[in-house]
Amino acid sequence: MAKWLIDPAHSEIHFKIKHLVISTVTGSFKKFEGTVESEKDDFSDAVIRFSADTASVDTNNEQRDGHLKSDDFFNAEKYPKLTFVSTSIEKDEDEYTVTGNLTIKDVTKPVELDVEYGGTTKDLYGQTKAGFDITGKIDRQEYGLKWSAITEGGGLVASDTVKLVMSIQVIKQA
Repeated sequence: MAKWLIDPAHSEIHFKIKHLVISTVTGSFKKFEGTVESEKDDFSDAVIRFSADTASVDTNNEQRDGHLKSDDFFNAEKYPKLTFVSTSIEKDEDEYTVTGNLTIKDVTKPVELDVEYGGTTKDLYGQTKAGFDITGKIDRQEYGLKWSAITEGGGLVASDTVKLVMSIQVIKQA
């Protein structure tokens, strides 16, 4: 069984949400970790575990980040991590559908992610690395991220749909 660790220096975890229904705000998690365990070189039997520190949320706006860390959203003090554990993988060429359980706060729901496998190679230091681009969507309301407000015109301040966009590089462990 090969074990791979996420390389945080070469990985990014982003989310995108519509603001006022007219533009998109992008955020990220700055602290995260994860493992991939697989017997097969193509990762078709992989078990993936991932977590992100909710207090590391960053939207390039200190006031908004503080609100996201509050009980209106992540409640980072009570729930310091969000987690994902895969339950199945379907492979079609270099594309995969990964299904797993995403836990935010104290709510766990199944989520489906589209994964594009970028390949495996050795870096300049002889480490074996693999790369993946991952996308998906969740409904934030389903995870207890319920804060909402309506504008004077009757529009939502923040949409319920959150797009997940991740670029992950993993390092094979000796």
